[in-house]
Amino acid sequence: MTQPVDPAEDGAKMSFAQDMSYGDYLAMDTLLASQNPLSNAHDEMLFIIQHQTSELWMRLILHELNAARSLMLQGREDEVFKMLARVARIFEQLNNAWDVLRTMTPSDYTTFREQLGASSGFQSHQYRLIEFLLGNRNRAMMRVHEHRPRLHAMLDEELASPSLYHVALRLLEARFTMKFDETVFRLDTPHVASEAVSVAWKRVYENPREHWSLYELAEKLVDLEDYFRRWRFNHVTTVERVIGVKRGTGGTSGVKYLRKMLEVELFPELWALRGDL
Repeated sequence: MTQPVDPAEDGAKMSFAQDMSYGDYLAMDTLLASQNPLSNAHDEMLFIIQHQTSELWMRLILHELNAARSLMLQGREDEVFKMLARVARIFEQLNNAWDVLRTMTPSDYTTFREQLGASSGFQSHQYRLIEFLLGNRNRAMMRVHEHRPRLHAMLDEELASPSLYHVALRLLEARFTMKFDETVFRLDTPHVASEAVSVAWKRVYENPREHWSLYELAEKLVDLEDYFRRWRFNHVTTVERVIGVKRGTGGTSGVKYLRKMLEVELFPELWALRGDL
């Protein structure tokens, strides 16, 4: 019969009256006290944790993307590759989470949907920051945050800053000693494909060995958007599976609105050139 193991005999520290423990470091008391269902419905806990963990992952995405942009502004794009690869993997993690939420049936959702009021993931300021940072910019999306001055200011500050793609295009300009039209770098509107940008990226892809750093950067951006698109697609199918074509709690048309978002391209030139090579 196997004898119980005493971790102390292996040197494990067992008393934390005076020292920081795992739970202390991670603020577990605060974290685990943040799930407060408003109904007695069993599945509301799943719904809350799904969205809270998504917000935590989005916080990490913003941490990585802001650092990546800062390094790219310094011309240190080689150090950015790992960060962009990490963001793509985070979106893969977010994508897998939809599989858990899809275990909730339409009948399950109706047991607590009224408790949500007008709250909706559409109102996530972190998601909006990610979109703005990646270049999908629409000032109208800020109105939902006007009641939170601090969050509204964060979004306004992001709209006044170059997007990650803008910074990548500045690197492209510098390496090829060229200048794109300034309309390419408009701050408060979504990026629109530019023929000049397409031509420059095509030069990179036609001779990747000569322009390896830019080539690797471009592929990391495409990889990131690939996983982002998959996350959006699974969002649509999950919503359709749970609520059908009903309007969303936040007032949008629900699935119809989300399908429009599937048409958004963050880095259009990088996708279009694949058909031109």
